[in-house]
Amino acid sequence: MKLFLRVETAATQFALVCAIAFLLIAAGLAVYQVSTRFIFGHPSTWTEVITRFAMIWGVFMGVAPAIREGGMIAVDLVQRVLPRKFGVALYLVATALTIIFFAILFWQGWAMTGRVARQTVAGLDLSMSWAYAALPTASVFILMSALGSAIRAIQHGCVDHWEEAQ
Repeated sequence: MKLFLRVETAATQFALVCAIAFLLIAAGLAVYQVSTRFIFGHPSTWTEVITRFAMIWGVFMGVAPAIREGGMIAVDLVQRVLPRKFGVALYLVATALTIIFFAILFWQGWAMTGRVARQTVAGLDLSMSWAYAALPTASVFILMSALGSAIRAIQHGCVDHWEEAQ
């Protein structure tokens, strides 16, 4: 269990670094695109697609650290007013539903990535599967993060991100 939690912590940190990097790439390319279009009068044709891909990857990779830190939309008010055992039980039910959702997203994302492998982005010789691969890839990190959060909630009898609130 400790080994899994250490791996999950490292994987979630990696996902956070990837999310930040992809969002920085998206922001940088967006600035480049606006500059080439309005300052130089010759818009870049490839930056819009790469910006979109980087934004997709950045957002999906950012879900794992958000789940781990309790940054996703939650009904924690209900969890806080319930007795601790019931609050943890409610958290575990919500986490189980999250795990089911992202397991389905992994499966469907994997299938879609394969289906679009032969499609290329207009104007670029780049497979659409690069964008769709964000779904199964990020789902692995998200599943690890959600499972790690559930394990920590069971071990400590509370939800980590509410500890300071109570």
